[in-house]
Amino acid sequence: MSAFQNVTVVGAGAWGTALAATARRAGRTTRLYAREPEVAEAVNKGIGNPVYLKGVPLPDGITASTDLGEAVEDTEVVILVVPAQFLRSTAAALTGTLSRGVPVILAAKGIEQGSQMLMSEVAEETLPGYPIAVLSGPSFAAEVARALPAALTLASADETLGKQLIDTLAGPMFRLYQSNDLIGAEIGGAVKNVLAIACGIVEGRGLGDNARAALITRGLAEMVRLGLTKGATRETMMGLAGLGDLVLTCNAMQSRNFSFGYALGQGKSPEDILAKRIAVTEGVTSAVSVTELARSIGIEMPICDAVHAIVHQGRDIDTAMTMLMARPLTFE
Repeated sequence: MSAFQNVTVVGAGAWGTALAATARRAGRTTRLYAREPEVAEAVNKGIGNPVYLKGVPLPDGITASTDLGEAVEDTEVVILVVPAQFLRSTAAALTGTLSRGVPVILAAKGIEQGSQMLMSEVAEETLPGYPIAVLSGPSFAAEVARALPAALTLASADETLGKQLIDTLAGPMFRLYQSNDLIGAEIGGAVKNVLAIACGIVEGRGLGDNARAALITRGLAEMVRLGLTKGATRETMMGLAGLGDLVLTCNAMQSRNFSFGYALGQGKSPEDILAKRIAVTEGVTSAVSVTELARSIGIEMPICDAVHAIVHQGRDIDTAMTMLMARPLTFE
């Protein structure tokens, strides 16, 4: 089957804008749905996205709209790039607007609070009859928007559709690997944001590279435990959508989650940090939903628990770190 030609990206934050740029560079007719009129206006004038990707040029030919129905009219593929906790309401808004059977790629990383559902589970419930795929992996939006090299995982239960979606989006600097493990891709994307906050705290607190290496390694073990219990494969957890995304997010100030943790480690309060941000820091909400999901299925995730306690329960950082180091010694 040939590549799809018409692509709509729903969500004009940094990552959504970067994916719109990627689709356009791949030669697709590309539309972008934006909530903010100033973003839509700027994109249509060819001056980029001054709110979420300031100073990053976009390829010519992307059109933007603040009307969801207009944005998805006659589209062949929708990429949903809204924050995880808004996926349900956005997907519901697409019902009756989006033509039946149009594939939907989920690029949001998180777990829904309350229901503890993965993004694909939310989409399957709110968009029955629409094929679902998941795009995840190590990718900073600004670098992808600038067409710097990146490699990600695209997971779809339908192998033929997955290949068609890859052919639609892949390019010389945007390499996609095919998978049929949606759960693994989603678990990796959600948990790594929480672990990145922990690594940022370590950096901001000046606790050293040894501590960060330990957090990444033991955090990966937590991610794998949760993923395998939910039905993911170990190969996915050790691939781009798992280990790859974890390594990137836990080692760079470009990561909103790492920089959030760094500010926490420097002594700032969660409220003060978030008040100065426009974009969503997914790990803040994921800290709640990841720990809730883990407890509900009997999985121990002490690092994620510590992040949740620091961010949402006011636990002292030094106390939380001491508690982690004092856990019973065991086999790796």
